[in-house]
Amino acid sequence: MADEAQQDKTEQATPKRREDARKKGDVPRSRELTMTGVMLSGAGGLLLLAEPMGRNLLQAFGQGFSIERELLLDSRYLAPAFAEIAAKGMLSLLPLAVVLLLAVFLSATAIGGWSFSMKATSFKPERLNPLKGLKRVFSANALNELVKAMAKFSLVAAIAVTWLWWSADDLLSLGRQPIATAVRDALKICGVSLLVVSTGLIFIAAVDVPFQLWQYQKKLRMTRQQVKDEFKETEGRPEVKSRIRTMQQQIATRRMMEEIPGADVVITNPTHFAVALKYDQQGSGAPRVIAKGKDLVAKRIREIAAENGVPLFSAPPLARVLFRITEIGDDIPASLYTAVAQVLAYIFQLNETLRPGQKRPMAPVPDVNEDDYPAPGRAARVSTDGE
Repeated sequence: MADEAQQDKTEQATPKRREDARKKGDVPRSRELTMTGVMLSGAGGLLLLAEPMGRNLLQAFGQGFSIERELLLDSRYLAPAFAEIAAKGMLSLLPLAVVLLLAVFLSATAIGGWSFSMKATSFKPERLNPLKGLKRVFSANALNELVKAMAKFSLVAAIAVTWLWWSADDLLSLGRQPIATAVRDALKICGVSLLVVSTGLIFIAAVDVPFQLWQYQKKLRMTRQQVKDEFKETEGRPEVKSRIRTMQQQIATRRMMEEIPGADVVITNPTHFAVALKYDQQGSGAPRVIAKGKDLVAKRIREIAAENGVPLFSAPPLARVLFRITEIGDDIPASLYTAVAQVLAYIFQLNETLRPGQKRPMAPVPDVNEDDYPAPGRAARVSTDGE
């Protein structure tokens, strides 16, 4: 058989292979989509929060620049004052930080979903191999990433330069505005600039996402031999399943044979079939099948019954019907109550001590029509005599 690595991976990944890859933390990701999501969210956050953020930042700056000269020389005042101003500045930026954090999480899981695996963060000694590191640096994938980075930088730089040239008057006018208005307008200009620059990233992400999905599907493809091996592992190898079934049958047969010494009677064919019955008056009140078999198994049932003094009763039609329509552990069907009762009554009479001069009871002949009890999957014979 050809080496698996040399076979063509022409088969789509199975659900099990996808699930195994996800458990290892291997899911499709697009850095361009993540960057685009962060940029757009940052632009929206700046535009929506420009006024309250500008007001809070202005208050923090004003508090910092309005400290009296005498207090600047007081070391006990300066540190707490700086901590208070820094805390106000951080709180003013906190809403934007929350928006960016949510954007990073949502955009990163947009195409691959949430996946956390310790295997992805585990230490791998082969990563320290310098030769493999050089191969990765000078590989076709590294060249592809370099081309993508240069194209992305060129596109974003062209959009940014064009926008800055277009909005140069607005930027220069900030110096002629009051400080409060200038801070608010500066934040809005930053938001609009991010939004404009993000248009180029949207185009890049629209190209990169399908490419990453295609590349991920290609990486997970399997050879036909891999699909066959996975099916065997999942469904079980035929030889193993056959062995398990054989062992289960052996265990069930051994357990069945252990029940025969407690039977009240074994109804035989007399050679091909044997069905052991036990009548427990404390149970459901109906005789129960505790063992059955045909050919060699029937022979073994008869041998165990003879060794343990269990009576054998030859009734071929009844034995065949019981073997056909009952399973081990089942009560006999109500339609056979009369026939089985005749047999049990005869056996119980034989077990009683005969008084002097008492005749041995005559063996009954159970009236059982086998045509009334077809094998499973076979219809009963239809009467054609007009009845």
